[in-house]
Amino acid sequence: MIGLLQRVSEASVTVDGEIIGRIGPGLLVLVGVQPDDSEARGERLLERLLGYRVFEDDQGRMNRSLRDTGGGLLLVSQFTLAADTRSGTRAGFSTAAPPDMARDLFAWLVHRARHLHPTVACGRFGADMKVALVNDGPVTFWLEA
Repeated sequence: MIGLLQRVSEASVTVDGEIIGRIGPGLLVLVGVQPDDSEARGERLLERLLGYRVFEDDQGRMNRSLRDTGGGLLLVSQFTLAADTRSGTRAGFSTAAPPDMARDLFAWLVHRARHLHPTVACGRFGADMKVALVNDGPVTFWLEA
């Protein structure tokens, strides 16, 4: 499972002109699911997302996690993260999980995140989403579990 996390001042997801998810300061995470992913990998990714130290402490060092700050978590499914881009000029998607599997694992990840963290929002799987964000830093990390 892939998580592209971005530290944000704010972020939102809009579908059909309606904002369906919004957070203030926190993390926007684009999530890609691969064929060999499982709930165990999702659990590992979620633990890393909640514990990854990307927020500044009193000395200005990235020493605080989302758990420490209590910031928001916005999860957005994005199958293109799992694309095979090693050759040619067009991505292949055989390295992405089939839609039903990815939908189930993404739904599980959102449910589990809501159980572990107080402020969780999400996009809509498979929808044409408009994602808006103010990247704080910018700070962006690619995590795999």
